[in-house]
Amino acid sequence: MNDFFKNIPYKKVGINPDGLTPVLEPVVLKPSKEIGLRKRPAVIICPGGGYKFLSDRETEPVAMRFASFGINSFILRYSTSVRFPAALMELASAVRYVRENAEQFDIDPDKILVCGFSAGGHLAASLGTLWNSEYLKNILGNTDICRPDGMILSYPVITTGKYRHQGSVDSILGEKPSEEMLKLVSLENQADDKTPKTFIWHCADDKNVPVENTLDFVKALSCHNISFECHIFPQGGHGLALSDESTAGRESHINPVCAQWAELALNWVKREFMNR
Repeated sequence: MNDFFKNIPYKKVGINPDGLTPVLEPVVLKPSKEIGLRKRPAVIICPGGGYKFLSDRETEPVAMRFASFGINSFILRYSTSVRFPAALMELASAVRYVRENAEQFDIDPDKILVCGFSAGGHLAASLGTLWNSEYLKNILGNTDICRPDGMILSYPVITTGKYRHQGSVDSILGEKPSEEMLKLVSLENQADDKTPKTFIWHCADDKNVPVENTLDFVKALSCHNISFECHIFPQGGHGLALSDESTAGRESHINPVCAQWAELALNWVKREFMNR
């Protein structure tokens, strides 16, 4: 566990911190006298795994891809198999740490993004939609320091409604959650005018996390006039990571059409955060 995670008030929400070992791993371009200071954007990556494990396919390869584009990256290995809001508090703490140490990492503190895959997408979008909520303020106090400036969501879990990913819901809420908690973590209900601009993609034939998760979230963003870029690819299923040989666990993970998402996302970051 990184030292800064030790200050998370797990016990305030009735969570025993014993055995929780969140880690934030930097994959960053160090300040260089030759290159000069750049005040780079940063992205904090949350891998998927149904809140039960963390997929290695959505960690270092993704961080290295972003870093190669001049975006300083951090991998958040958040706690799994523990109820909400443990992982959300860890992500909020990670954003706070990166923002407070922006000068050390040559980062612009106003260009910190969260990036999530599947259940990690739910985690990223949870911070994006709840960072300014009374719920999180009651736990963490002033939450301005942990606001994300943008989100990159890959085949994200979003809803606890009809198109839910049951395994993710069970992992963070248990088998008999209250209606209040179901509504809180159904993020299409939580988007508002404080939600950050978003890049999001999904496959239309995803059987694990139905594409309606993305469609409902995009509709919510549109209703609140939040800038977004959305790509729905016709085929590819779920869990493609970078969709190429660098992250393929099997042949079906290689999909040249879906592999376009990374370049599209990098161009979105460049357009929205690097050219201003």
